Amino acid sequence: MRYSTNYDIGERKRGQGINEDSVSVTVFEEGHRDGYRGQDRQVDDEADAAAADPEAETTDEADDSGEATDHGEPGADEEDGDPETAAESDDGASDADDEHGDDAVAAAQPGPDVSDHSDTDDAGEGAESDGRPMNRSAAVFVVADGAGGHDAGDVASYIATTVVAEELAPMAIRTARSYPNGFDVDVARGVLPDPPGEGEIQDAVAEAITAAHREIIRYADETGTQSYTTVVAGIYVDGKLHYGWVGDSRAYVVNGARETISALTRDHAVVQEWEDSGEIDSVEAHVHPNGNEITRALGGSGYEDPERASVEVDTRTVRLYAEDTVVATSDGLIDAQTDAPRLYEEYVESDSSEAVADRIRERVVTDDDIRDVVLESTSLDAASRDLVTLANERGGKDNVSVVLLADDALPETPDEGGIPVRDIDPDIDISERDTVIMTDE
Repeated sequence: MRYSTNYDIGERKRGQGINEDSVSVTVFEEGHRDGYRGQDRQVDDEADAAAADPEAETTDEADDSGEATDHGEPGADEEDGDPETAAESDDGASDADDEHGDDAVAAAQPGPDVSDHSDTDDAGEGAESDGRPMNRSAAVFVVADGAGGHDAGDVASYIATTVVAEELAPMAIRTARSYPNGFDVDVARGVLPDPPGEGEIQDAVAEAITAAHREIIRYADETGTQSYTTVVAGIYVDGKLHYGWVGDSRAYVVNGARETISALTRDHAVVQEWEDSGEIDSVEAHVHPNGNEITRALGGSGYEDPERASVEVDTRTVRLYAEDTVVATSDGLIDAQTDAPRLYEEYVESDSSEAVADRIRERVVTDDDIRDVVLESTSLDAASRDLVTLANERGGKDNVSVVLLADDALPETPDEGGIPVRDIDPDIDISERDTVIMTDE
């Protein structure tokens, strides 16, 4: 599989704030025999012949197809090796110290205005045409957006990403191990772990997030701080994404075959509730002054018993396809606009003028913008860089973090029909904002 992460302190906070976001990606790659049999694929006779006779003369294409050392995106090596790109990334080097991420593959390949990203894929990229084996993949991802400053939000997001990843990695590997048939391996059921169902995996996601919630409360209790964070996290395994979230960090899936974006989460936020109830429209939701108020978060002020504390976690499962890219992001991508309050007043005073609405859509980051960046980018690395750059260009109001995942070993998107509705609510075009905690205290 392929993945990329990128995160940045945000243009407005550069030099005068810290990055309270944190990200984590854990990838389990499994290869056996001639590769994963999860989908039909053409076999390159020339490549097979070359493998059978190493001394046989082969074309450049056959030589390339036999190479199993390239784990990057097409063109990524040229891009990352560009001296101008490297120099551009050095401009933000001081901000990298303010950011933290936990990656299974911690390859530092900074792009413009970003602190760190990594991108890896299995040896099966392009296997449809060249016949190379496809590994089977499982992965855990976590994105957390802390609130409360260096001694609170910064720590809360770090705890969330590390605890959730630690809790979920065994479930991802156990699930992958439960299904050896993809490699045509006949293993007696008695020596394999029982395959977990969707409900069990979703429960595991919720329990991992709850475990992080308790650890953050424990930290808050010991330090006397108010420590909060949002989180969106999931397990990708066996062609499905099992995920959960608390707060306004989001997940999307962009499908390249149909050029669509589906919102997989709904914000736990004041503005989201107002939009759902019809009090405001989607344009107002983009720029509403209360857009930084969330209704649910991990952590607290330390008054709860960390052994018994609980948090409500929303969970879902969706099927993925070869042309899908999963995008997980903190709200800094959506809430990049620094001039939102003035735009909101202008829209309300214009009696919801369509001309003003169009101007607002051009100034903010919309779901369609996210879709277009992913579809138009040449690689996951480029897409993650471009999303962070877009957030900064639109204002860079807050920290921004993105995680992108894709797996070419999955079945292709059906040509007609057959694809389930994956939007959290297909009747609502959701769009919102940032990070102030609304509590009963």
